[in-house]
Amino acid sequence: MDLGLKGLKVIVTGGSRGIGRAALEIFAAEGADIGFFSRNQAQVDETIASLSRHGGKVIGESFDLTDFDNYPAWLVKTADALGGCDIFIHGASSSGSQLTGDWEAAFKYDVLGTVKGCEALEPYLAKSPHAAIVMMASTAATETFLVPQAFNAMKAALLTYSKQLSQAWGPKGIRVNAVSPGPIYFPGGNWDTVKQQMPDFYAATKAQMALGRFGVAEDVARTLVFLASPASSYTTGTNVVIDGGYTKRVQF
Repeated sequence: MDLGLKGLKVIVTGGSRGIGRAALEIFAAEGADIGFFSRNQAQVDETIASLSRHGGKVIGESFDLTDFDNYPAWLVKTADALGGCDIFIHGASSSGSQLTGDWEAAFKYDVLGTVKGCEALEPYLAKSPHAAIVMMASTAATETFLVPQAFNAMKAALLTYSKQLSQAWGPKGIRVNAVSPGPIYFPGGNWDTVKQQMPDFYAATKAQMALGRFGVAEDVARTLVFLASPASSYTTGTNVVIDGGYTKRVQF
């Protein structure tokens, strides 16, 4: 299936590993031009080398979202270098920084980072005939998970923001959706740490998966890329749960 991504300009923050990296690999294979950042320069370099083999433009830099005041400027600079922005995904998160319980960090990384990113790129997105934003939420926002913590609450806030933004920006031709991954395993990720340090909890969580396994980054990335692509051009204001049947609620 042709997703219609060839030549489109995609900006993904936090894109050197996990779900973001898996999505970038698909975008690049589909012929999109890509801008991304990550804190780790070695991971940035390796990601650039991998994505560049597909022939599209790849702009990757080492950037730390704690340098919050310069974040919008980084986005504008990257969009200018790409020649525009058709798709924006804010993947940088407090979870990746092991700060899920830090309320200030979770607000800045997950909520304010998404808001500032959307606002900075709105002029570029409004010029695109294929404009799309995908926000990274979590099943921790839609169903009680573990303990009360900042990450869960901030991801819930993103679901409301994404829905309201889809209504506000729909007349501009900008689609806005969210995805909510369940527990996802990838090397070096949170659930890799849980597997090593809390094997009983890891096994108990796996036992709750209707499909009998943890998800991997590619499971989420494939849906995320489709949702962002012109192949899903009439989808806006929705939240797609990608959890292998982990959550048990009924959603109408």
